[in-house]
Amino acid sequence: MSSHVYKMLELTGSSPTGIEDAVNKAIAKASETVRNLQWFEVVETRGHIQDGKVAHWQVTVKAGFTLE
Repeated sequence: MSSHVYKMLELTGSSPTGIEDAVNKAIAKASETVRNLQWFEVVETRGHIQDGKVAHWQVTVKAGFTLE
């Protein structure tokens, strides 16, 4: 088994449709410039209320990637 060294990023994604979409958007955007993303952990979930309804979700994730 090989050893790996990981670096973590903290990302916040948002979506009007749900938590999962907010996570997917954050990971997809990070993937555009960060190689070797391996895992993520949801660390915070927030939302914005407008007119008594959920207007959008914000999800903060920690994403880990292996260093080359």
